[in-house]
Amino acid sequence: MIKQEFELHKATNKLINDILKVQIGETVIITADTSSDESVVNATASSVYASGGKPMVIWLATPNGVGKASDNDLPIESLSAALVKTDVWIEYNKQWLLYSTPFEIAYENNKQLRYICLVDMNSDLLIRNIGSVEMDLLSEFMLEFAEMNKKANIIRITTSAGTDLTFNTDAKHIIACDAGDASYPGIFMMPGQLNVVPKFNTVNGTLVFDGTLVPPCGKLEAPIKLTIENSRIAKFEGGYQALEFEAWIKSFNDSNMYKLAHIAYGLNPGAKLTGNIVEDERVWGATEWGIGYVSPNDAPPQGQDAKSHCDGICLNSTIWLDNNMIMENGHFIHEKMKKYEDQIFKRY
Repeated sequence: MIKQEFELHKATNKLINDILKVQIGETVIITADTSSDESVVNATASSVYASGGKPMVIWLATPNGVGKASDNDLPIESLSAALVKTDVWIEYNKQWLLYSTPFEIAYENNKQLRYICLVDMNSDLLIRNIGSVEMDLLSEFMLEFAEMNKKANIIRITTSAGTDLTFNTDAKHIIACDAGDASYPGIFMMPGQLNVVPKFNTVNGTLVFDGTLVPPCGKLEAPIKLTIENSRIAKFEGGYQALEFEAWIKSFNDSNMYKLAHIAYGLNPGAKLTGNIVEDERVWGATEWGIGYVSPNDAPPQGQDAKSHCDGICLNSTIWLDNNMIMENGHFIHEKMKKYEDQIFKRY
């Protein structure tokens, strides 16, 4: 028997029926690579079939890179053709296809596509972050917090590790609230993350990653300090992983790979720092900064083109919205948000 098999099926049933709301007759493509968790793939396909949907699993050799850096290892035409014709795409690849050429083709040509990014998923992660979370309460809380961010003009983030960044917001940029409803066309992430794309070229200060940086480093052994000037990395500091990261950025020979892309707030009560970036991005009170590519969907009309994308974690963040402190050291102090936080953890 698969470890926690019953709990896993409860989680995949919630994903298919409550989050994606798969309808009878809908086609659901599940992509995975040879580094993916087969038990999660099979359980999800079973839940699709039980719901009346039509599951199709596509296994790929694990690419050497992520995003567009994976293109050379993909059967681009065949994969794209399948994704253009599906209703739902669940991505379980370890080396993600998000922002790859097949992803862009599918997004451009399949206006009814419901895509959810669940990369490098395993059964324990799925059970803790989806199966055990009361999605209705989490959704109510996150939608309230999203509205607060939409009204803010200037946002500041600090951490005890040394992060101190300020940026302007842009009303044209999408604030993506992944709160457990992926029942309509769009790009969705695992529940428990609120994503904000700053106004381009307005992020300034110091960024210190003290959790995870993927790619290329994984879980960090020591902080990586970046000096940010007008949304661009101007200086790398730290130990051997900082050198590894700087070399990785330089390897693309792409000036846009030095640009900050987005910030996301971690808001999933089940998440813990494991080195799995999908989960680490959702650690409660963490902020995640993306670097490189930005989709035109998130920052209309052109986004920010780049050859790849990476994400780094800042733990125990303090957040100001227009000079009003909302969160301090990873916990809400805003009265209404604090009540939500207390309820969410009480029911988890």
